[in-house]
Amino acid sequence: MPLNAYGVLKGRPVNRQLASGANPHYQIHIVDDTTHYRIAVNVTSQLAPSELEFLVDSRFDHPLLAELIDKPLGWLPLQSRPGGVALDFIRGNLFDPRDMRVLPLSAPGPDNDLNEKIDQFVQRAMADEDALVYAFGQRWGPENNKTDKIFGFIPGNGVHDIHMNQGNAGRFKGDDGVYQDGALLFHFPRTSQWVGVFLKFQSQTWHTDDKTGHQIHTETSGPPSDENVVSRPFVPGGQPTAEMPDGAIRIVAALVNSSRSPEIEFVTLLNTTNQTISLDGWNIADRDKNRMALKGSITAGETLRVQLEPPVVLPNKGGIITILNGDGLRVDGVAYTKEQARNPGWTVKF
Repeated sequence: MPLNAYGVLKGRPVNRQLASGANPHYQIHIVDDTTHYRIAVNVTSQLAPSELEFLVDSRFDHPLLAELIDKPLGWLPLQSRPGGVALDFIRGNLFDPRDMRVLPLSAPGPDNDLNEKIDQFVQRAMADEDALVYAFGQRWGPENNKTDKIFGFIPGNGVHDIHMNQGNAGRFKGDDGVYQDGALLFHFPRTSQWVGVFLKFQSQTWHTDDKTGHQIHTETSGPPSDENVVSRPFVPGGQPTAEMPDGAIRIVAALVNSSRSPEIEFVTLLNTTNQTISLDGWNIADRDKNRMALKGSITAGETLRVQLEPPVVLPNKGGIITILNGDGLRVDGVAYTKEQARNPGWTVKF
């Protein structure tokens, strides 16, 4: 079953402890106005291979940030659904999956392991009294009359599962769900900077079912579910073989704030391959997962400007755009913010 207490913790970091072989979690002590919490961040996997995939985006920008700023300090339970601030690595277009890399827990030398990648931003936030940490994951506690085993506060209380929480293998399949992924976001108001830290186990897959969050294998036959937004990578002259969104068709631009009334919005697609690709059966999806069917084809190396029709809508306050192939699987996705959409008639470039 999905996580039973998913949400986000917003607070100030006051202490931390590096992960070690005996305790493979990077620990962060967080406080809000009244309560102490411990954030336990997995930096190794219990399933082989043990090294995690990670992405640190030091210029993270996404429409959900505008909603997060207004949230109060402390723990906020979240509903696992699109359109809010609940995270979904696959469906939320938070980052390009192809940018994730594998790193060990600890390694000789500077800035080359997960401890160091996370620690640089935690220490910076601890030194900045205005900085805030947002920890997405599953809540535990409060553990009445029980002292926290790392930082010693009472009662024990915190957040874990700070990683992708779908597409699990083996005994962890029961944790699967959509719109319940974990992550760390750091906000540094003085420089208007957001940093996103995203973690994924190598045993997890990008093919997940829209209702259960369980793995989808390429051998699976039958019609796709309502919102399977991943894709098998495109292999020129061959068959898709791996599990990551393929990017054969990329979203390169969009007119999201038209100067015409009523507004007419466009999305520009690029065929990155050396073959003509038919779009028959493909769809464009918006933030709320409304879909519009595509048709025709795109010649190798060429672009196609698609005029959007209801029910697909690109709000001026920020949104996401996703391309789904004929199997209903994600090929590419982008996000844009209110700031990017503020000039009527201007096209946003991705």
